[in-house]
Amino acid sequence: MESFVYKLAIGLPGFLLAIVAHEAAHAYVAKRFGDDTAEKAGRLNLNPIVHFDLIGTVILPLIGAAFGGVMFGWAKPVPINPTRFKNVKYGIFWVSFAGPLANLLLTIVSALIFSFMYTQVEANFFFYKPFTEMLRQSILINIILATFNLIPFPPLDGSKMVSAMLDYEAAQKYEDLQRFSLLFIIIIWTTPIISYIIAPAILAGNGIVNLLITMMS
Repeated sequence: MESFVYKLAIGLPGFLLAIVAHEAAHAYVAKRFGDDTAEKAGRLNLNPIVHFDLIGTVILPLIGAAFGGVMFGWAKPVPINPTRFKNVKYGIFWVSFAGPLANLLLTIVSALIFSFMYTQVEANFFFYKPFTEMLRQSILINIILATFNLIPFPPLDGSKMVSAMLDYEAAQKYEDLQRFSLLFIIIIWTTPIISYIIAPAILAGNGIVNLLITMMS
């Protein structure tokens, strides 16, 4: 139980910020393209409560923490009305990319703070270990969320980015693959496929951290 509570404590801040920023970014960019549906629904903010999803925000991350893994999950998707975009294709592409992009930016910010603490703060500082562990978790969680959501299979963000570049008929056929989304997710999470997808991104993230540490040393 003590291990579970510790894992939860160091993973929860990064996890909540990652999933909330992901959805808030979708809402912000949608507004920039002319659709304020998410804003009117109260979703253009960083309050975790308004983005709450029972399975994605509570059950799955708790399971991840209980088994000693990374807290993985999602927030409730923000409502988007593409017909209100000033430019539909560009709007769909950038609104879809906004979520993973927010996670990539959080990865960089977390890596910067971690590298600063690692090189500039004494290891005997009382909160050194929990802070650095939180930042490590934040880096890992954001990398995984960004990479996973960029997979071009419906209904993930990557698929919407692809469909925005297709003509109407091709996009409809492509989005029909969403019928197999549950099967697809089960397959990639229960086979080594997910490792082949995410491992290179984690290696890249570690490379960024090592580079920042070298620059700050």
